[in-house]
Amino acid sequence: MQTSFSELEYAAKKRQTRRDRFLADIEAITPWGSLVQVIAPHYPRNHGAGRPVVGLERMLRMYVAQQCFGLSDEAAEDAIYDSQAIRRFVGIDLNREAAPDATTLLKFRHLLDAHQLTASIFSAINAHLAEKGLFLREGTIVDATLIAAPPSTKNKAGKRDPEMYQSQKGNQWHFVRFAHSAVRNHRLCRCPAKPTASGGMKAHIGVDANSGLVHTLIGTAGNVHDITQAQALLHGDETDAFGDAGYQGVEKREENLELPVTWHIAMRPSKRKALDKSAVGELMERLEHTKASIRAKVEHPFHVVKNLFRHRKARYKGLAKNTAQLFTLFGFANLVLARRWLLGVDRQVAS
Repeated sequence: MQTSFSELEYAAKKRQTRRDRFLADIEAITPWGSLVQVIAPHYPRNHGAGRPVVGLERMLRMYVAQQCFGLSDEAAEDAIYDSQAIRRFVGIDLNREAAPDATTLLKFRHLLDAHQLTASIFSAINAHLAEKGLFLREGTIVDATLIAAPPSTKNKAGKRDPEMYQSQKGNQWHFVRFAHSAVRNHRLCRCPAKPTASGGMKAHIGVDANSGLVHTLIGTAGNVHDITQAQALLHGDETDAFGDAGYQGVEKREENLELPVTWHIAMRPSKRKALDKSAVGELMERLEHTKASIRAKVEHPFHVVKNLFRHRKARYKGLAKNTAQLFTLFGFANLVLARRWLLGVDRQVAS
């Protein structure tokens, strides 16, 4: 296939943008063959009559670009026309063909939802990373983050999503609707005020303590307590599990009594501040610091999803659709977190 003049001109430019570099990395580290294999049995085929079906890998690439840049269906279609980098990534030559439209992308997302294929995409990515030796399975870090639900009532029912709720930690309410644009520590802003009528969901994750990659994901309403999902976030082979102070007492819960796992839970902040300067107090402080340094890895996937992928609000209505999207987001967050290691290995193999 001949290369168009615009593509040659773009390829000859001296400076690569951050978008160019990011998409080049995603192109190199994504196991495209495995993902296509997961979706192919459910993807429609041309039957001679009617509108031709867009190629599966092309639609998958358009969907990946949409998720990585936090775009709506319409914005994803526009991005192909506006951005040469995204156009090259998807594999579209506008001199010969039109880009898939927003409705085609919508139908592709509905296909993934209908057959729970985003969970399969997440599993395929993790299987690829496991083959590279990135899951040691000796320890797990558990945590959860709130994801805002849009407060808009501009829908047929004129109501907010009934499956989304607000949540409280300590004496502070975690709103799922921003009162201002501040974001602290890659989490939703915390405002000690009376709860509003808005709601949200939680993404609970289990992370490999060595690599910081997500191996388990559960989506719940925002009012579900973190501790209730702790056992389900374990894969079963670990010997140690880590959590913040919100998981205090997790080892005493009935479902965890017979687990061969040692829980390392953070001391409550008030008790940690009250530690004295004695030898015992200093020893406990060093222990808390060590546990905190291990738990810090769980914040990295949240940072990628919320800040890099710009997913700070639930895009769809209902827990099922939003949880399905989270599987894709955290799957590709794993690839982003592992990209330096993966690209280093690939370069060594190539040389």
